[in-house]
Amino acid sequence: MKIEQIYTGCLAQGAYYITSGNEAVIIDPLREIQPYIDRARKDGVTIKYVFETHFHADFVSGHLDIAKATGATIVYGPTAQPSFDAYVAKDGELFIVGDIAFKVLHTPGHTMESCCYLLKDETGKDVALFSGDTLFLGDVGRPDLAQKAANMTMEQLAGLLYTSLRTQIMPLNDDIIVYPAHGAGSACGKNMSSDTQDTLGHQKATNYALRADMTAEEFVKEVTTGLMTPPQYFPYNVMMNKTGYNSITDVLQQGTRALSVAAFEAAQAETEALILDTRSETEFVNGFIPGSINIGLNGSFAPWAGALITDIKHPIIFIADEGKEQEVVTRLARVGYDNCIGYLQGGVEAWKAAGKELHTISSITADELADALEQHPTIMLLDVRKKSEYDAEHIIGAENLPLDNINSEMSRVDRDTTYYVHCAGGYRSVIFISIMMARGYKNLVNVKSGFKALKECNRFNISKYHAPITML
Repeated sequence: MKIEQIYTGCLAQGAYYITSGNEAVIIDPLREIQPYIDRARKDGVTIKYVFETHFHADFVSGHLDIAKATGATIVYGPTAQPSFDAYVAKDGELFIVGDIAFKVLHTPGHTMESCCYLLKDETGKDVALFSGDTLFLGDVGRPDLAQKAANMTMEQLAGLLYTSLRTQIMPLNDDIIVYPAHGAGSACGKNMSSDTQDTLGHQKATNYALRADMTAEEFVKEVTTGLMTPPQYFPYNVMMNKTGYNSITDVLQQGTRALSVAAFEAAQAETEALILDTRSETEFVNGFIPGSINIGLNGSFAPWAGALITDIKHPIIFIADEGKEQEVVTRLARVGYDNCIGYLQGGVEAWKAAGKELHTISSITADELADALEQHPTIMLLDVRKKSEYDAEHIIGAENLPLDNINSEMSRVDRDTTYYVHCAGGYRSVIFISIMMARGYKNLVNVKSGFKALKECNRFNISKYHAPITML
């Protein structure tokens, strides 16, 4: 038996590839399927099942393409109603793979169809729990995402989750290894550990949601405290996972077309495509195509694209570092953005060589900002970190407008006022400014290296630190 965790940092997502004998299963696969097929071919095994722990909201799964390519059976937990051929398992049902078995544990609460897969080794011993979004390390799945589908309140779903944890998971042996679907950085939970596996016994001892003496009322209150509005793309990903999607091969073929400067301009004019610049923020500020927005491939690219690009079907043309074009299209497709129609061949250098205009973003260091504040104490500081980050610690006098909320709260920014914009390290502030500039705002200055630099220069009044209760 071999268990391989395939962890994708951009999405803070864990997929799993497990083999026994000449058979394999894949749990919660990402959309690009070739790595799984290559692994199976190398190991000389047949992919028998694709186990899905639930209809994912934060990424598009590769279940359909894997099933089509390999003949594997897609398996969901009880109550799932997919619009394609799949096997809906019963609670407690066993699936044999080589010399091992997987037992389905129905664990509603995060979603109604949520389930965990309990792995039994060749001797029948329980050895691992693939817990999906039911149980994370240090946290549990948020109960507010499936309210509409379940026709229930988040408090009611939290109550179901409480029962699921205590009847299906907590009675299991302490030495079982827990393999969750996500870690720190995912919006599917509010305060997850950065670890990617742990023993169940350690989670029972340290995870706030697994306290043995916790009442249902206490659980509901603690689990629902600190939840923020989920990213706007989540419902679209759920629908794609439930009803189907285009083949990743077709998406890649369409999205990786090289466009000359003239073709790039024509595509934008004909389709009103969004111009997405995926270079680093440090490159972007020094010269970018007017109207383009920056979401750097070097950060949490896909989740930010999903959170900020409100129309998942809108055509996208993009700029990327040479050799990164397929990665851009792949990572967008992971969160359901399938409408890339090409990239600028030669990038910004080709644009400049064609005599086209470039814009820049004004930037300032922490010390330069401190000097400016001494001369003009009323200048506006805009902190675009998450509210939880701001509440934990911030520059006294800075206004908080989280990047997450830019589409709904943009009107809070006065067009005639100059704002000095910072995030934690510089990635999000440039995204924020690029979006605002694309919408006609001009008086925005980027603070280099963000809050980290502002704090380290020791020239700003910092609020007293308060440990956050949520990372959302």
